[in-house]
Order: sequence, then structure tokens, then C-alpha cells
Amino acid sequence: MWVYEKKLQYPVRVSKCDPHMAKLLLEQYGGADGELAAALRYLNQRYTIPDKVIGLLTDIGTEEFAHLEMIATMVYKLTKDATPEQLEKAGLGAHFVAHDSALFYSNAGGVPWTAAYIQAKGDPLADLYEDIAAEEKARATYQWLIDLTDDVDLQDSLKFLREREIVHSLRFREAVEIIKEDRAVRRIF
Repeated sequence: MWVYEKKLQYPVRVSKCDPHMAKLLLEQYGGADGELAAALRYLNQRYTIPDKVIGLLTDIGTEEFAHLEMIATMVYKLTKDATPEQLEKAGLGAHFVAHDSALFYSNAGGVPWTAAYIQAKGDPLADLYEDIAAEEKARATYQWLIDLTDDVDLQDSLKFLREREIVHSLRFREAVEIIKEDRAVRRIF
């Protein structure tokens, strides 16, 4: 199913050590609307979606894992030179005590990731509308993250991710129309 290229989907650069920004980015790592939840949601939903859009869910779900890798890289680069005191000041003291510099799936508030974040109703339209909402929430979060940093290098990578969320939302909207059209045709015959 996958071919892994040993490079990020888009380059990740940061211009300074910024543990506070790393903490905020954890929202997209292990939050309800983050990349892990999105990847698992889409790859799970494809088992109850019509054949015409299975590939879309597979493609976007796979890409979300690439985004997760980018977020992990950002967090790593933002914290790799941080002292324990800087981590504590940024609100990452408890994370440091439990995980040192290892990433852990949690949101910006430190709440661990949960499978309850994954929505799958089994109704293609309900699931696709959920997916559209998830992408729009992720887009909004990326915009807010962009607004919270003055690191233009980091902003560049975040803008790439924000734009991909917009593309995904548009693709899911197209899938809704495909499903609606199929349902309309079936009613005619």
C-alpha cells in the first residue's frame, strides 16, 4: 500500500529554540483534530465507503501520516537545544519528567490522545461531512499556530500544512457530490 520515501513531504526549518511553540504544536500531533486522529479516521472509514471514494480516503489518510511526521520534526527541532528549565517554563515540565525528549501523543494541554477522537459512523455522507469538518478545524488550528509564531521558517511549513487541509476539505466535498449523485441515480433505476 505504501512506498516510504525517507524525506519529509515538505521541508521543516525552524530558526530558533522555542519550547512554547513546540507545546502548542502538540495539538496537531495528538489532539482531537490533529494529524494522527485524521490519518486513523480516514483509513478506518474507507471500509464502509463506496468503491468510488475508497482511494481518496486511503490517499488522504496516508498523507496525514506524512503531516504527523512533519509535526514531530517541528517539535523535535524546536526543543532539541532546550534546557529542562526552558521546558518547564514553556509548560512542558511534566512531559519532560515522563518522557524526556521523546514525543508522546497528547494535545497542547497534555491530555493523552484517545481513540474517542476517531469518528466513523458507517454512513458515507455522515463520515464525509465529519471529514470536511475535521479538515476545516485543522486548517483553523494551523492558521492560529502561524499567528502565534514570528519564526518565518516555521510559518512556511505551517502554511504548507494549512493549504493541504484546504485541499483535503475540497476533495472530501467532491466525494460528497459523487455519493449524492450515485444515490440519485440508484433512485431513478
